[in-house]
Amino acid sequence: EEARARLALSEVRWVPSGQPGHRGAPVAPAQDRLAMLELAIGNDPHAVLDAAELAGPDPTYTANTLARLRRELGHDLPLALIIGSDQFTALHTWREWQRLFDLAHIAVAKRPGHAIDARRLPAALAAAYAARHADRIGDQPAGRIVVFPMTVLNISSTAIRAAIAAGRSARHLLPDNVLAYIQSRHLYEAATT
Repeated sequence: EEARARLALSEVRWVPSGQPGHRGAPVAPAQDRLAMLELAIGNDPHAVLDAAELAGPDPTYTANTLARLRRELGHDLPLALIIGSDQFTALHTWREWQRLFDLAHIAVAKRPGHAIDARRLPAALAAAYAARHADRIGDQPAGRIVVFPMTVLNISSTAIRAAIAAGRSARHLLPDNVLAYIQSRHLYEAATT
């Protein structure tokens, strides 16, 4: 709830990646990833599932996704891209990363072991952070960087997939209904990432 207040969220749009342009293809098929996400968000009235990236075979990039959302939602609505602090420290490696600030705010969730230290960021990212860091998004449509706390749980999708591949329990790392789906479909059993 604190994050919702700091970011003034009215809707959280969940966008499962189609064919990520920055890494290999996802381990699970698109229809399974979509089903797991539907189970995870359940009946949350603030959650909206956006499966547009799953429709095509072309690589998907965050800048293109945000540009699409701007075309659909208009240019005046404040948008925030929520990423973990581990991803923020690598933001400068993303395709058209500086364009992201023209399209949305960057809302950075603090993750264990991934503190943001501006002195350790690459120069261009450190400069963007210094110029754009704010306590709140406010009513601007894009351009700010807001860091917010999350419940301190050291959970990652990579660790969950690795646990399942190794035959270890992933219980309490994700919703029970999602784990049951993974088990029923034998997802990630042979995967290590």
